[in-house]
Amino acid sequence: MLFQDIVMLDEDFQIRQHMYLGVKDGRIAYLSDTPPDAGAFGPVYAHGAGKLFIPGFFNSHSHAPMYLLRGYGENLRLNDWLNQRIFPFEDQLTPEDIYWSCLLGAGEMLRFGIVSTSDMYMRGEALSRGFADSGIKANLSLGCTCFDQRSYRELPAYQDTLDTLAAWHGYDNGRLLVDFSLHGEYTSSEKVARGVAEAAWENGRGIHVHVAETKEETQGCYERHGMSPVAYLAACGLFDGPAIAAHSIYIDQADIAIYKEKGVTVATCPKSNLKLASGVCPAAQLLAAGVNVALGTDSVASNNNLNMLEEMKTFALLHKGVSGDPTLITPAQALYAATKAGAVAQGRTDCGALKLGNRADIVAVDMQGPYWRPAHNLLHNLLYAAVGSDVYMTMVDGKIRYENGEFMDFDWERAVYETEQARLRILAALAAKA
Repeated sequence: MLFQDIVMLDEDFQIRQHMYLGVKDGRIAYLSDTPPDAGAFGPVYAHGAGKLFIPGFFNSHSHAPMYLLRGYGENLRLNDWLNQRIFPFEDQLTPEDIYWSCLLGAGEMLRFGIVSTSDMYMRGEALSRGFADSGIKANLSLGCTCFDQRSYRELPAYQDTLDTLAAWHGYDNGRLLVDFSLHGEYTSSEKVARGVAEAAWENGRGIHVHVAETKEETQGCYERHGMSPVAYLAACGLFDGPAIAAHSIYIDQADIAIYKEKGVTVATCPKSNLKLASGVCPAAQLLAAGVNVALGTDSVASNNNLNMLEEMKTFALLHKGVSGDPTLITPAQALYAATKAGAVAQGRTDCGALKLGNRADIVAVDMQGPYWRPAHNLLHNLLYAAVGSDVYMTMVDGKIRYENGEFMDFDWERAVYETEQARLRILAALAAKA
């Protein structure tokens, strides 16, 4: 496919006009301001006029199957939200519930230009099938919790992770990758935390973990272990290889130094953290220290959407507002956090930018809305003026997965029907228990 005479953002997030971008075998095989030989890349993309072509977004922290929980637990603090609403509902989920809701969650991401996600949930087979059938890329992991004295290898999540790794890791030319996960310090023992680290490094995979999301969690960790959550997890070995530390709100300079030394990616989820009143990740300090900061949406239960354009705007505005410094978080930094930083965190080194040889993860954003004018700087308009519904087309690995309201890989209406039946069944079961 050839994208002809387009406006695009190059790998340095500079606007390039009148460009030609050719896609072959899932990769960007041509990128120039002069046209290639006629017919070299098959059909010309017919809807490129009036669009801005950008790299696809990488979601660095999600729980896609929580699609069923949108709007279910509102106006609650995190602990109450989890224990009173989320965990009881999730106890009722079947593998098929997880499959259908994962499919819808991944579909919503594609709708908003997300081409890949780092997802933490459960039931590896159902989760993998959902991502596989959606067309999105995913680094999936199975969150592990434990409140007794078992080791990690005695928990169901360990064997489920190994089975998922064997069955799905590398699926569809690497579209699906499988990592290991610890839900968090406060939902596990030291024995389990160390076990997750050992298993991940034995298998050559990364780790996904919630870290220092609330003040209570952080204070509790000091009481339990005499150190911060970051220092504790580092001592348990969780940061001895590729790791994503989601949230990281209540951290200090010593924690930031550990992240920098260990090469940890911080997945900041500004909208979710604001909604749950958890706090604000010190992203500007992390960036100043050279830590890789990537954007995540978290789940629709705490966000309540997977709109990465909205997440980017919140990310930029939030840090200006809380600091009183309008120079913090430039448009380029926000876009990097939503694209290349997430690709780096997933170990996808050939992704995250419109660059010759990279995988063709391309998003077309419609610039026809009145709020796109005037166009002094299209990057600034993309961050501050654009809305999620401006995403017109999402291509993953050279295949169009979403375009102008249509999903190419699955039946959206069927998935909506199946999840609605699951919702009604679960609510009835919870009501009967009350």
